[in-house]
Amino acid sequence: MIHYGATLDVARELVWFVARVLHTERRRRGTRRGRRALTPYWQAVLVLRWFRDATPLHRLAADHRISVATAYRYLHEAITALAAQAPDLHQVLRERHTRGDTHVILDGTLIPCDRVAATTIKTKGKNRGRIVHLWYSGKHRAFGGNIQFLASPDGFPLWVSAVLPGSRNDLSAARDHGIVGALTAAAGQGLRTLADKAYHAAGIGILTPFKKTAGQPPLNARQRVHNLLHARARALGERAMALLKTRWSALQRITLCPHRIGHIVQAALVLTHHEHHVSFPPFAGHGGCGVRVPRVVAG
Repeated sequence: MIHYGATLDVARELVWFVARVLHTERRRRGTRRGRRALTPYWQAVLVLRWFRDATPLHRLAADHRISVATAYRYLHEAITALAAQAPDLHQVLRERHTRGDTHVILDGTLIPCDRVAATTIKTKGKNRGRIVHLWYSGKHRAFGGNIQFLASPDGFPLWVSAVLPGSRNDLSAARDHGIVGALTAAAGQGLRTLADKAYHAAGIGILTPFKKTAGQPPLNARQRVHNLLHARARALGERAMALLKTRWSALQRITLCPHRIGHIVQAALVLTHHEHHVSFPPFAGHGGCGVRVPRVVAG
């Protein structure tokens, strides 16, 4: 065996935040002292390595000298605890209204996952009655989970939804999550929403581009200018999910159960919020901007 060092490029304050969340979860469960293979700090390091670099669980288990089953259990425990810290939709909308924002940006994305055998029967369209893969997105031509998210006007992620199968379209997903009703209510308070054509006719206050429908004349100059200005403002929302996916490599392809995708993305959102908005006081003896992690390579 060859031992060598590595550096995890996250702030140590973020590791301590995750460790505090895990410590609180252990106290809630009534875990006795000394009964765990890893301390909350090293469990936090394990979890952040998975989120940041998508390190395989068998490698994490070997590096931390625990079994693969224990590594999976620690990871799922942390995902659940972090996701519970994610903000509520109504809380986010109230905060943005208080800040004086004029709008938020609504969009959906597909978080890829491994192939899933579950099927469903199409109820709409020309292929109605046909059996299709439940988690397969025809739009993206990939398996994955549908996630709805809200972004600030400058493209920072504010809120993410639970997961729905990839075969669901954005508008039906937004309705099922109660997003349309919440945004309609927020529009009555002056906080409007920008969205793309997938949310056409979603409701009052959700502004979408004009669509060219079959049998209708081309869009006039006013409508084309509206679409151009709308696209320029809405395009910043794409940055929100790009920020999450590029910072946390685990989101680029989920190898866990697809039903966990929503919790995983919510946990990543919590980590991102603390990296950008929350500064924790440094802990004595733990300075620096990187975290040293153990690494083991079989010779």
